[in-house]
Amino acid sequence: MSERVDLLITPLATNHHRAGFQCGVNALDDYLHKQAGQDVKRRVSRVFVATTLEQPDVITGYYTLSSLSIEFDQLPEKLARRLPRHPLPAALLGRLAISQDAQGRGIGGLLLADAIKRTLAVSNQIAIYALVVDVIDDQVRGFYEQYGFLPLGSNSRRLFLPLQSF
Repeated sequence: MSERVDLLITPLATNHHRAGFQCGVNALDDYLHKQAGQDVKRRVSRVFVATTLEQPDVITGYYTLSSLSIEFDQLPEKLARRLPRHPLPAALLGRLAISQDAQGRGIGGLLLADAIKRTLAVSNQIAIYALVVDVIDDQVRGFYEQYGFLPLGSNSRRLFLPLQSF
């Protein structure tokens, strides 16, 4: 992290310039450009964007949250012993992306912390056992594992963070 960044993290709004966002992963760019607004309107996902104080309409990064159930048999045995034997409620951090010109400045960690904070706040109203992510490669896996995410089931792409840790 080379410099301090003052970010605003807010729900996606019509004033945010989605078309100019480029993170270097086509699927993540395309989602924000073409699908994010529709998912918000349909209530299938919430999209949160990071902007700077100087450029509040330019998206520096974003993440999505939605609901999910974790099958009991996907959990590590050590954790599963203490839980009921039915699907557990979870939040899915479906996407997290940082614009190419802002990568390497710690913004991913700030967005993840914001997602955890929002999920914890909701978990005071409705039950949420864990935050789940799908990783696209080993570099992304390492990013989440450094924050305590654990493998979920035999699917090597899915990790989870039990919220009881907080």
